Amino acid sequence: MKISLLKRNLIVGTVLSLLGVSQVNAACDSYEEVTSAWLPIMQTTAYYVALEEGLFEKACIKVNSNKMQSPNHIIDALIGGRADFGPPGAAAGIAMIAESKFPGTFKVFGLQGGGIKIGLVNDGLIVKDNSSIKSFADLKGKTIGHVPGIQWRTITQHLVRASGLDPDKDVNLVDLAVPQQIGAVLGGSVDATLSLEPVGSIAASTPGVTRIQINPVAMVIADPFYSGAAVLTTKFIKERPATAKKVVAIIDEATKMAMADFDKYKSIIPKYTAIRDTQLELLAKPYLRSFSDLNETDLDSYQAFVDVFVSEGVMNEPMDVRTKILKMSDFDVN
Repeated sequence: MKISLLKRNLIVGTVLSLLGVSQVNAACDSYEEVTSAWLPIMQTTAYYVALEEGLFEKACIKVNSNKMQSPNHIIDALIGGRADFGPPGAAAGIAMIAESKFPGTFKVFGLQGGGIKIGLVNDGLIVKDNSSIKSFADLKGKTIGHVPGIQWRTITQHLVRASGLDPDKDVNLVDLAVPQQIGAVLGGSVDATLSLEPVGSIAASTPGVTRIQINPVAMVIADPFYSGAAVLTTKFIKERPATAKKVVAIIDEATKMAMADFDKYKSIIPKYTAIRDTQLELLAKPYLRSFSDLNETDLDSYQAFVDVFVSEGVMNEPMDVRTKILKMSDFDVN
């Protein structure tokens, strides 16, 4: 499997380099429109880079860019035909839940998250300063907020359960939109939040709140842990394979740019997220995996995440995530 995956990555890298935006003529006779649905989080950094560097325009593509406040809204837009692709940061788990209900809807072409061993941050447990809560085990009788939707509710339930508590009886879980999370902790409407970056970085510089745990999800589910994915709809692939292939090449190039020089590109983050210019020094670099770089460790981690939805009763049957990863042959449409 490792040999075949290596060969696959070499082939993918070669093909995508040939399709790279640097190979596209700067002058475009016309532009093809594509629609994206994205979440304002750190995992989406490669998409921000692609927009700022004009990579879509260089490839003669006009993007109708739609910011969402919930991962569910991204997947709903994709299923409903209101978006062609979810840039990095789309919900990796919800995509597979939807795929289990509507088989053949999505193909994954990248993963995003963080990890303890690699020292890159994806999520954190946020509490008030001087709170008695030091871990999920301290949440009995408390209220914890999380990113809205089934993905982060299930993750939060799983972490609560792993700590020895019953998420149905011992802890109150509530949906909280990303921009509201720190305010909810400060205001006392919740005792804690399980938050995605950049909320943790913002909390680290906000008086009255603190990030008491870094990467708690990777401690329990998989290290590295990927909660984000870049996804294409199969409808987009079948109807406009050449354009879909360009989108993959663009995001691949932008992912490599972001990972190679995050310090250069983090200055654009405030334009797209709740992070402020004054907080950039505290900003945590995300772990972004491009389509051409996905390896067995990445896929094993993704599998462990999807398995959680089975163990928590959200999905009825196991799913092999490797069958949901994009292949270059998917673009060979008759």
